[in-house]
Amino acid sequence: MLSRQDTVKIFSTFVQFDYDRFGGWATDPRLLRSMKQSLNKTSVENSDNFWALYWHQIWQEKPNSLAREHLAAYLQEVCFWSASKMIGSFSSSQYTLPDYFQMAIAKLDKVLKGFDRERGFNLKSYASITFGNLIRELLRQKREIDICSDWSLLRKISHKMMTEALTNTGLKEEIEQYILAWSCFKTIYVPERKNATRKLAKPEPATWQAIASLYNQERLTQLEQSVEPVNTKQIEEWMLVCTKAVRSYLFPSVTSINQPKPGHDSGEIADSLIGEVEDSLLTEIITDREVQQRSQQQTDLNQFLSSTVEKLKPEAQKLLELYYSLGLKQAEIAQQLNTQQYTISRKLSKVRKTLLKALAKWTKETMHITLTSDVLNNISSLLEEWLVDRYDNQK
Repeated sequence: MLSRQDTVKIFSTFVQFDYDRFGGWATDPRLLRSMKQSLNKTSVENSDNFWALYWHQIWQEKPNSLAREHLAAYLQEVCFWSASKMIGSFSSSQYTLPDYFQMAIAKLDKVLKGFDRERGFNLKSYASITFGNLIRELLRQKREIDICSDWSLLRKISHKMMTEALTNTGLKEEIEQYILAWSCFKTIYVPERKNATRKLAKPEPATWQAIASLYNQERLTQLEQSVEPVNTKQIEEWMLVCTKAVRSYLFPSVTSINQPKPGHDSGEIADSLIGEVEDSLLTEIITDREVQQRSQQQTDLNQFLSSTVEKLKPEAQKLLELYYSLGLKQAEIAQQLNTQQYTISRKLSKVRKTLLKALAKWTKETMHITLTSDVLNNISSLLEEWLVDRYDNQK
């Protein structure tokens, strides 16, 4: 993969895939203009990290602005490498590199919401860890959904998810009817065994009749508009639409932004990415003092963690080096050290716990942050990304 070096390109270009491989960078004209205009507003040459913080702060104030697309462009390489790691981790998976990439980048908003620049996080490092975790969680959900029959899936899905999935298909007035029919389905079609829900068979004709009867009764009071009664065939068709909508919503197909725009003889999807050019002055968004303060926090954090690692016993330091620098799996480390895998797992957990306790204490004392469960989770992610960066730089 050819990395981007120019700041304008980093915040205005997107990955193009050539089948299952990296094919190049596609430029979004609007993002290109936006970055050039922003750069012209300051005479100081700022780092890519500065611009990431700048666009992230604008995104927090205006989630639907062009700032989100700038951040999406910025994180393309991180997302690509996170997806690439999944290929090696799930060699027997049915998914390709573009599939994994799409799974991750579709969760961009979740990454942006979880990122906290005030605690010294680096957006790229944070995203690298988070993208990987999100892909693994999506694969777990996907395996569960693949196991489920259509009728099982209808019983497992939440009301909120069903509503979002149907809305995503473009349905409007009909959604209320579909939701009511689905609720009637869940009320009537209850499995005989409590835990036997993954492979539910198609309901019997008598069950469909009961569902349709309940719907026709409930529609009179539950629906705002008057609608005609339905038969069993229509109810069954509606339920199949619901399952298709849910599967499509949870796992959308991969679409490259350099594909032709639907219904047009020329032009690409990248030409139509939404957003408006942001005119806010840089000094109103993020000051030089704030940047210097965060830079100092990062320096202090690096010094503290480096010192803490150096105080570990030689055996613990060797374990971290084998795991993070050489990239060995626990079983490979166990073989090299002539011990059992569970022993390596226990020792690694102990070392991480030691470092996490020290970092949590340092964070509380130096940054005056209350150690809530969310904060501890963020600190744990920060520690993991720091370890990855530290040992990557030693290679």
